Amino acid sequence: MDLELQGQAAVVTGGASGIGLACARGLAAEGCAVAVWDLSDRSAEAAAAVAADFPVPTCGLRVDVSDFEAVQEAVRQTEAALGPIAHVVHAAAMGSGKFGFPFTHLEPGDWPRVLQVNVMGMVHVAQAVAPGMIERKAGTMAFIGSVAGQIGSQTDPPYSASKAAGINFAQCLAKDLAPHNIRVNTVNPGMVKTPLNQRVWQAWNDQQPPEKRRTYEEWAGEKVRTVAPLGRWQGTEDIADMVVFLASARAKQVTGQTINVDGGQVMHW
Repeated sequence: MDLELQGQAAVVTGGASGIGLACARGLAAEGCAVAVWDLSDRSAEAAAAVAADFPVPTCGLRVDVSDFEAVQEAVRQTEAALGPIAHVVHAAAMGSGKFGFPFTHLEPGDWPRVLQVNVMGMVHVAQAVAPGMIERKAGTMAFIGSVAGQIGSQTDPPYSASKAAGINFAQCLAKDLAPHNIRVNTVNPGMVKTPLNQRVWQAWNDQQPPEKRRTYEEWAGEKVRTVAPLGRWQGTEDIADMVVFLASARAKQVTGQTINVDGGQVMHW
C-alpha cells in the first residue's frame, strides 16, 4: 500500500528513544526525511542511525520544547536541512518522577515542570509549525497522548492531567486547522515498555516495604494482564504504525480523533 509519504519532511520530538524513535524509523521507512528533536544529546546520533538504516535525509537537534524560541529556531534549522515540514509527531513528555497515589504524596512544586513540558511544549510545537502548514495548505500533526489522560490514572496525577489537556488541545487544533487541510490527531498508548514507564515502577517500588517489592517485569507483567483485555504489552512499533498511517494519504479523512493503541484497555472514550 502506497502511503504517499515519499520525500516529505517530518519532525519527531522526543525522537531519540522509545516511541519517538520508533515513529522516526517508521516514517523513514516510508521515505520521509526525518528530523529528530530531543532534549537528549543523543539526537544527532539517533538521526544518524535512522539514516544508516533507511536511504533518507535526516538531522538531529537538541531541543527543549518548553522553550518557544528554541522550538522556533529548530523549525528554521530543520527546514533549511530537509525542506518544508509536512508532518509533526510530538512524543516529547515527562512525568513527575514520583508515585502519586494518593495525590498528597506529591507537592504542588512537583507539577509546574510537567505541565510546562507536556502542555506548553505541545503549544510551542504547534505554534511554531502551524504557520508554514497554513501557508502550504497541507500538513499533519500527531500527538502522543496516554490512556492516563482518559481514565484519571492516579499513578502520576501531573502526567495524567497534562495528557488530558493534550487530548483537548489537539481537538481545538483540529477544528482550527481543518479549513487549511491540516489534520491533527492524538494517539494514546496503553502499556509500553519505555524509560518513562520504568520510572513509574521505580517510584512505586521505592516506597514499598521489602516484602511487597517486585522486579519491573513482575510488576509490569501483572499490571498489563490486569488492565489490557488482549493481555499483552504494546510495542513502540505498534504506536508508530498508527502514527505513520495517520500521517499518510490513507487517513485523509481522519482528524480530531483520539485513537487508542492500548490492547483494549479503554473502550468507552
